[in-house]
Amino acid sequence: MEHLTRLKSDDHGDIEWQLRVDLAAAFRLAVAFDWHEGVGNHFSLAVSPDGKKFLMNRRWRHFSRIRASDLLLLDADDDQTMDAADAPDPSAWCIHGRIHRALPQVRCILHLHTPYATALSALADPEIKPVDQTTARYFNRVAYDMNYGGIADSTGEGDRLAAALGNHSTMMMAQHGVLVVGETVADAFDRLYYLERACRTLVLAYSTGQPLNVMPNDLAEATARDWDDYAASAQAHFDELKQGLGASDPSYAT
Repeated sequence: MEHLTRLKSDDHGDIEWQLRVDLAAAFRLAVAFDWHEGVGNHFSLAVSPDGKKFLMNRRWRHFSRIRASDLLLLDADDDQTMDAADAPDPSAWCIHGRIHRALPQVRCILHLHTPYATALSALADPEIKPVDQTTARYFNRVAYDMNYGGIADSTGEGDRLAAALGNHSTMMMAQHGVLVVGETVADAFDRLYYLERACRTLVLAYSTGQPLNVMPNDLAEATARDWDDYAASAQAHFDELKQGLGASDPSYAT
């Protein structure tokens, strides 16, 4: 298949171009929030109805330099992808390629080693306990993968992670980091934003050494459901962040 790394200016009106711009913005915003780690970690976004054709960052490109035109267009069914000159990172292909192949409903995948979520994932009990309004958003809504087996670099490991994610939108990956998915970049990014804040709150609460004041299950569930009423705010949140990004450095959208 052809790996598209540049688009002509007359392609900028296409739906795919707008998807590229949104995904590029997510990379730049991850830098702004100090969520990136070296030249690792990856975001992807499906562009075909079956979810198998997707955009993803190229190998070892720092998030701060990623532009919409830099993103690779990959096919989860293309067994020759890793033989190409512009092959993606093996672990990225393993995780994102297999999830997009197995779960067509998953459109955007954000996988990071954010500071607080990763710290929580390193605990023997990484559960996001409902100790406040934000942590309660994730009550009974997170998959916990406790079977870390090293850097993911095989189709078998990618398939295992897809199965572990299942129908969840958030997965805490023990001793690894976090993975969130969404119907759009805005949906996934908003979920990641609040997840990292929830983990920060919990880590800070743990650091006091005092007992946690955990909500009763019924209150936590009701609070989590209340968050559904604010689902539309995800797009507004992302659009506002993009406005700020465009004002400071619009190069992401080129």
